[in-house]
Amino acid sequence: MTASRAKPMTQRMIADLAGVSVTTVSRVLNAREASPERWAAPETVKAIFAIAKANGYRRNPHAASLRTSRSDLVGVMVPRLQDFVLATIYEGIDEAATERDISTFVTNSLDRPELQRQRTQSMLDRRVDGMIFGDAHLDDPFLDELADGGLTFVLTSRTAGRHISVTCDDDLGGRLAARHLLEIGRRDVAVLAGLPFASTSRDRTAGLVSEFAAAGISVADDRIAHTGFDAAGGRKGIEQLFASPPYPDAVFATNDFAAIGAMGALRDMGLRVPDDVAIIGFNDTPLAANLPLPLTTLRSPMHEMGRRALLTLLDLLAGTPVESQQLQPHLIVRDSTAGATVGVA
Repeated sequence: MTASRAKPMTQRMIADLAGVSVTTVSRVLNAREASPERWAAPETVKAIFAIAKANGYRRNPHAASLRTSRSDLVGVMVPRLQDFVLATIYEGIDEAATERDISTFVTNSLDRPELQRQRTQSMLDRRVDGMIFGDAHLDDPFLDELADGGLTFVLTSRTAGRHISVTCDDDLGGRLAARHLLEIGRRDVAVLAGLPFASTSRDRTAGLVSEFAAAGISVADDRIAHTGFDAAGGRKGIEQLFASPPYPDAVFATNDFAAIGAMGALRDMGLRVPDDVAIIGFNDTPLAANLPLPLTTLRSPMHEMGRRALLTLLDLLAGTPVESQQLQPHLIVRDSTAGATVGVA
C-alpha cells in the first residue's frame, strides 16, 4: 500500500488556520520584507509566516508576477494534441491569441495527473499570464489548488467544479441523440461513455439517459461502457456490450472515433449498421461524413470553443466579470441512422 501524498499548503488553508481572509494572507506573504505590517497587525503577520513555514508553504512566483508585469504568454494543457477535437480547439485558441498579440504554447498531459502537475509547473516557471486546461478531471483537486494559489485559468472541452469553462452543452447533445433514436423507434440503447473522470463522458451520457427516462425507458448500467474516446476504446466497448444477446439496437458513442471503432467491431460480428444497430457519434469530425457509411453525429463548435476560451481568459486577467459558457451542439443525421426506422410498440 502506497502512502498518500499530502495536499500542498495553500493560502486558503493558511487563512483558515490564522482566522483571517485569503486576501490578507496573500498581501502579507507577497509583501515579503516590504512592510507586511501595512496589511495586518504585527501579531497576525507573525502568525501567518509561522503557519506558512511550519506547513511547508511554497510561494507561487507566478501569482506574484501577475501583480507586477505581464508576459503576454498563455499556457495550454490538453490530454493529446494529436486528437482532432483538441487540435481544433487549440487552433481556435491560437487564432484568437494571435489577433491580440498574445503568444501561446501547448503541452500534453496524456490524462495523467502526475504529468499535468509537472507540466503545469513548467509553464508557471515560464511566467505565463494564465492557462487554459482541456484535460480537467472530475476527481482531482489539482485545479482547486491552482485557484487557491492565485493562478488565473479557464477550462475548455471539459468542466470541473465551479471553475470558469467554455464547453459544448454536452447534456443537450446527449438529449438530442436520445430524441433522434426514439424518433426512429430504437428503445434498447448502449452507450460508449468514454473515460469516467471526464465531464464530457458524464454529461453526454446523463443527457441521453435522462431523455430516455422521460420517455419511460430505463438505460441499465450494463448498457454503459466506460472505455477510451478513440477507435480502440469503441471496439473494446462493443466487445463488452455485445458479449451476449439480447443485443442493443442502438449505440451512442460520446466521441466520433469511438463510434468508428464500434462500427468496425459490429461489422466483424456480422451485425449491420443501421439495420441491426443504429450508431450516433459526437463532435462531427471531418472523417464522420466521409466514411463508407457516413456517421450520424452531434456537431460541436470546437474552433469557436477555443476562441472563446482565450477571450474569456483575457477578460479574467483584465478583472472583467465572466461566466461559464456552453455552446450549442447540432444533430447531423447521416446513413448510420438514416433509414433505420423500426416499428414503435
